[in-house]
Amino acid sequence: MKFEIGDKVILLHSNEEAEVIDIISKTMVMVDVAGVKFPAYIDQLDFPYFKRFTEKKQEPQKTRSFIDDVKKEKGLLQNKVVDGVWLTFLPVFDTDEFGDEFAKEIKVHLINNTVQGYQFTYSLNFLGEPEFELKNQVHAFEDFYLHDIPFDDLNDNPVFAFDFSLITPVKKMAPHFETSLKLKPKTIFLRIEGMKKNNEATFSYKLFDEYPPKSAEDNIEPPPKSSPNYKLYEASQTRSQLEPARHEVDLHIEKLTDSWSHMSNFEMLTLQLQVFEKYFDLAIAHHLASMIIIHGVGSGKLRDEVHELLRVKRNVKSFVNQYDPRYGYGATEIFFQY
Repeated sequence: MKFEIGDKVILLHSNEEAEVIDIISKTMVMVDVAGVKFPAYIDQLDFPYFKRFTEKKQEPQKTRSFIDDVKKEKGLLQNKVVDGVWLTFLPVFDTDEFGDEFAKEIKVHLINNTVQGYQFTYSLNFLGEPEFELKNQVHAFEDFYLHDIPFDDLNDNPVFAFDFSLITPVKKMAPHFETSLKLKPKTIFLRIEGMKKNNEATFSYKLFDEYPPKSAEDNIEPPPKSSPNYKLYEASQTRSQLEPARHEVDLHIEKLTDSWSHMSNFEMLTLQLQVFEKYFDLAIAHHLASMIIIHGVGSGKLRDEVHELLRVKRNVKSFVNQYDPRYGYGATEIFFQY
């Protein structure tokens, strides 16, 4: 290995000085340039000694300067690109006994390319079971390292779930925001192959563009108590303005649309999950104690998708899919917590 952790190096393409902070593989290292960390290929780096030796020091010219000639410092965010919050994967490669390269593990980073800082709860689930959880903060334009995942574990249908909230609360913004990313093993393999073909070091998925505002219900506030017309309304009166919740939601496709026979399996599943999300949110808004989702038996695909979503929902206390005379094993009952 040409470089070691702690070495000072020069980026050949930009002539910037950096420090090696991690060894990724035989051909790649992680470098730090003025607080910005990113992977770099070894053949694009060199030691800075030759550059420093060959540089000729120039005596500064003594010239008079006027206050109007002093350059103004650029704002810190002038060169920053605001393009949302991302989950970035950095594969670490090794070689086997035959000299073939293979992915050994994946380094997972949370990239915040927005002007706001967030508190977050992160959880990783394999085959619907929790594997890893972390609570921390990520500041504006910060790269936050989450953890490493053995590459073989990615065959177990990983789900990366996040619950975000603002470090500094803003009155008109949502109190929290949930999002998740589900990756199939084939998808990960294809992304890595495309990454290697394009000579890239990472691949990423966007979690969200902008932190959302409050919902209509959250934005309803009572007038000040000092107002002569002050009257405190019950929460139930606010909820009465919403569409009614359902204690039982049937997701059989023929119950949702008349044109289902012309839809692909993917389109049908997408519609079923959209309807599930809608009535799940309404159940929360109306503070239901429980609800029943009828998904049928079939291949179990819809049931599994619903169960994976329920495992990362913060208001779900528990759920159960057991035999019931009305539905057989084709329904799941959800119990909420507030």
